[in-house]
Amino acid sequence: MTVADPRPDLAAYAEVARMNTAQLVGALRDLLGAKLVAYLGGVKETRAVRQWADGTRSIASATDLERLRIAYRAARMITESDSPEVAQVWFLGLNPALDDRSPAWLLREGDLDDVGRQVLAAARHFASLG
Repeated sequence: MTVADPRPDLAAYAEVARMNTAQLVGALRDLLGAKLVAYLGGVKETRAVRQWADGTRSIASATDLERLRIAYRAARMITESDSPEVAQVWFLGLNPALDDRSPAWLLREGDLDDVGRQVLAAARHFASLG
C-alpha cells in the first residue's frame, strides 16, 4: 500500500529549490503552457519562454524568477491529482479563495511577499479537495 504524501507542497518546494532557471521554465511550460508562463514572467511573447527554457536568455529580474517559482509550486501541487489542463484553468479562473481574483493575475500584479502566500494556500486547499 502506498501512502500519499501528506504535504505535496513540501515536495514541490524541494523540487523547485533544486531546479536551475531553464529546468524551472521548461517544467512550468509543460504544466501551464507557454502563453501563461509568458504572462506570469512579465513578457509578451512566448519566444522569451522558449529562450528561458533553452538557457539562451535570462529572466529580467529576481522578482520575475520568484514569481515563476511560486507558480511552479502551485501548479505542481494541483497536478499531483489533476491534469495540467485543470491547473491552467485554476490559474486563470476567478478563485473564491482569493476574493474572486485569478491566481495568475495576483502573481503578476501583486506584491509577492503577500500574494505568494495566498496563491500557495489556495493551491494547497484546492489540491486537498482532489
